[in-house]
Amino acid sequence: MTTRRITAVFSGGGAKAAAQIGALRALEEAGLQPTRYVATSMGGVIAAGAASGASADELSRRFRAVRVSDVARPRAFAPLAGLWLASLLRPEPIRRTLGALVPQDSFDDLGCPLTLTAVDLDSRELVTMGAGGLAVPLVEALAATTALPVYYPPVVVGGRRLADGGLRAVLPLDVAAGFESDLVVAVDVGPGFDEPEPTQRARAPGLLLAHDGGEGILMAQQALDAVARWRATPGRPRLVHVRPRLPRRATFAVALFVEFEQAGYDATRAALAEEEIRHD
Repeated sequence: MTTRRITAVFSGGGAKAAAQIGALRALEEAGLQPTRYVATSMGGVIAAGAASGASADELSRRFRAVRVSDVARPRAFAPLAGLWLASLLRPEPIRRTLGALVPQDSFDDLGCPLTLTAVDLDSRELVTMGAGGLAVPLVEALAATTALPVYYPPVVVGGRRLADGGLRAVLPLDVAAGFESDLVVAVDVGPGFDEPEPTQRARAPGLLLAHDGGEGILMAQQALDAVARWRATPGRPRLVHVRPRLPRRATFAVALFVEFEQAGYDATRAALAEEEIRHD
């Protein structure tokens, strides 16, 4: 199959989004350069870096330098304030980190179109930002698309309280359907029913584990439904669905970055070979 217009769709997944850098490396080696990105949450951060023109190697270098404290710094007195907090983590560290990872100020500064998603917590609608959506500063869009409850507070953009796009579209294939493409490569690293248990037992409060587990079930079904809708809809471009085998409960597991990146690379190479995708 020959291709020209390639849309890369990157799901949310926290630290597991590192697998999408491996996927980009596999696409580079295959001579397949995405011409558009549609992404959610941390997948949106990877996509923004790629859309700016950074290579997979450069993105890997930037993201490997990220520490847990750069993105996950608890609020003072969080154990005491408990349910009265707006969020468990402070938003300032991750916002600074987002600005460092993707230093461009505007979507217009990127080399190819990028669409990010978020959810309006009041109207509950899915909101798109960037190409085909709201015109907002890039760092604001990145902060909004990664504002996962209960970890981060919503980001106010144009008077709207926006949160992580994964609440409505953890794998935003329905958004990608609005753009013309010859091929769509969806790298799905979000929650799923196929995730293996982590090798180490999670160390977190019971209520937080319950929240993450429930949210994960909803997101897993979302992604399955999105892929099924794509394949059941006549006239849709060919879809390569890349699903690396990654562990459950690894949102902040930055220590496993190298492992995740390799898994994304291997899964993408295998998917491209299976679909017999080649460069035009």
